[in-house]
Amino acid sequence: MNIPVPVVRLKNAWRSSHPWIFQKLVEKPAAKPKPGTIVDVVGVDGEWIGRGFYNGHSRIAVRILETDQSVPVDAGWFSRKIAAAVSLRRDWLKLDGVSDAWRVVHSEGDGLSGLVVDRYGDLVVVEFFAAGMFRHREWIYEALREQFPGCRFHSFADEHVQKQESFDFHSNTTTEAAVITEHGIKFRADPAGAHKTGFFADQRDNRQWLSEQVEGKSVLDLCCNTGGFAVYAAARGAAEVLGVDIDEDVIAIAKGNAKLNNVRPKFVQADIFPWLRDAANRGEQFDVVILDPAKMTRDRDQVIPALKKYLDMNKLALGVVKPGGLFATFSCTGLVAEQEFLDMLRRASYFSGRTIQILKVAGAGPDHPFMAHVQESRYLKAVFCRVM
Repeated sequence: MNIPVPVVRLKNAWRSSHPWIFQKLVEKPAAKPKPGTIVDVVGVDGEWIGRGFYNGHSRIAVRILETDQSVPVDAGWFSRKIAAAVSLRRDWLKLDGVSDAWRVVHSEGDGLSGLVVDRYGDLVVVEFFAAGMFRHREWIYEALREQFPGCRFHSFADEHVQKQESFDFHSNTTTEAAVITEHGIKFRADPAGAHKTGFFADQRDNRQWLSEQVEGKSVLDLCCNTGGFAVYAAARGAAEVLGVDIDEDVIAIAKGNAKLNNVRPKFVQADIFPWLRDAANRGEQFDVVILDPAKMTRDRDQVIPALKKYLDMNKLALGVVKPGGLFATFSCTGLVAEQEFLDMLRRASYFSGRTIQILKVAGAGPDHPFMAHVQESRYLKAVFCRVM
């Protein structure tokens, strides 16, 4: 027999399949459920709409998880959802044959709003974006242990998320890094020491495609982070590889990743803006240039300034691409739409006096799926160009 859950009523008619219901659409429940409580949602006419997490402190008041009234959201529900997500990666995408580092759960893309899970060998990294996921974390851990017996966990939530969602979580900062293999190339995944979850598995397919173009070429990897593109390029026979990043800590990890693969790209700790101006003044140019900066903003009001910064850095980067060379540029800022990014690139080519021929537009790998009705899960833009 299912245990009754609190009921939350909407103020207006609901005609959407999107899992987010915002605060302004919800009546304040008299019982005041704690952030992350599982509730039933009913419409203004009393019709049952769905079941999910309620948070009276968050801009997103309800995250719908289940639309079948007969199905409770409990430990078994999490077990089935996570098993289905793993099956997609293993049985359909066959990712175990490519890498032991892949995204296990991609939030709304796997019907688990507010949860991201990555696996790096025996290390499973869990990131909470919702109080409900944090509150029910033991169900999540148990479901993950079923899929990855003997795994280690590293869990965290960014400070801004904890503030928005009204929960407190102090993550483990001493998790031992894992060494993973991707297309035969080794990397150290260090969630306690690097940005985000420890390694950017979303770029797997883009690294592989680009590495097939670099044999005998000179390669510049800007905002190289832990050296993903640079190490791939060196391992695939590039004649010269240089990685530049402002973060001294990730440069150290990048050097370690190069050593793991017995390759010798060069790495420089520098701000790419003055570095690129100096390189252009010296007349330096490269056959292949990669530009993969960190997320620019999570604030919708800052999208225009973010696009301006993208424009400035792409203009500078285009200036050091040899005529006929390849330019790969990326944006992981989800609030910047693909068309906005392409338009920025058009303007960058105009202002830099270069003509670009777009060869390929891509995104994250298929282990980062998104639902057609939840475009927010689609965040990575990848554009590969030939520069005239």
